[in-house]
Amino acid sequence: MDLLSLRYFRAVARREHISRAAEELRVAQPSVSRTIARLEAELGVPLFDRQGRAIRLNRYGAAFLTRVERALNELDDARREVADAAGLDDGSVAFAAETLLPFTELLAGFRAAHPGVAVRCFQSTPDAMLDQLRAREVDFCIASQPLSGAGLGAVRLLHEEVLLVVPTGHPLIGRDRVTVADIAEEPFISTRPGHWQRSLLDRLFASTGRRPVISCEGDEPGATHFLVAAGLGVGLMPSLARADLSQAPLAWLHLDTPDCVRTLSLVRREDGYLSAAAARFRDMAVAHFAERAQRPYQEK
Repeated sequence: MDLLSLRYFRAVARREHISRAAEELRVAQPSVSRTIARLEAELGVPLFDRQGRAIRLNRYGAAFLTRVERALNELDDARREVADAAGLDDGSVAFAAETLLPFTELLAGFRAAHPGVAVRCFQSTPDAMLDQLRAREVDFCIASQPLSGAGLGAVRLLHEEVLLVVPTGHPLIGRDRVTVADIAEEPFISTRPGHWQRSLLDRLFASTGRRPVISCEGDEPGATHFLVAAGLGVGLMPSLARADLSQAPLAWLHLDTPDCVRTLSLVRREDGYLSAAAARFRDMAVAHFAERAQRPYQEK
């Protein structure tokens, strides 16, 4: 039983698919199959239930995976800690978010300040973020809604109002505040269920006993203002975006409800080693959004 076979097993156990695990590991499928077979022979029990070409982790495999994850994670943390202490390299940092567009300025500043750090970014749903944190595929998730789970800790980056954005010429323009009842029949541009905009929209409408009218839904929150400007509907957008879109043909209205807000948080596993590169990213993210929150918005 060596580290390579344990890493092969972890990949197969996570995917429950030999071919996908081999692709992730960048090795030939027969090599993965032989490694799993040798590992099962050494342990004396099958780790997977097999039905044709499909495999499912069984109770022996699930128990073994818990220990393997712990052991490999400790070794990976040890490698990063030793590299940090010895100054052998500048390290790496990986993060996931529902949309990457709001973080381009942060990423540009981080790369300029730390050019030797390798950065990986993932666009993920909240459910996928939890999986990535559990699997330690990312150091952080930048979440616009709470991510709950054992061992997770969060640092608040931003707490802001969410505004209603409408196209120019819309009948509601001229009103500073509108109620949910005022927009009950409006077609909404929104994300699919699970994303923070949709969760907020559904929560706002739940208080009225109605469901929002969805004219367009997708997986890219950053597309909302383009579709609103095209006249396809109205949408919810964070107030932080207002300054960046000051020249867009849009109007921004306050919703007369106290909970139309979002909290942007940097979430990580607290039981893992925080590398020097990850700590620098965290500190820069906190400083970046603190500065963004203080930028005054200039009315056109």
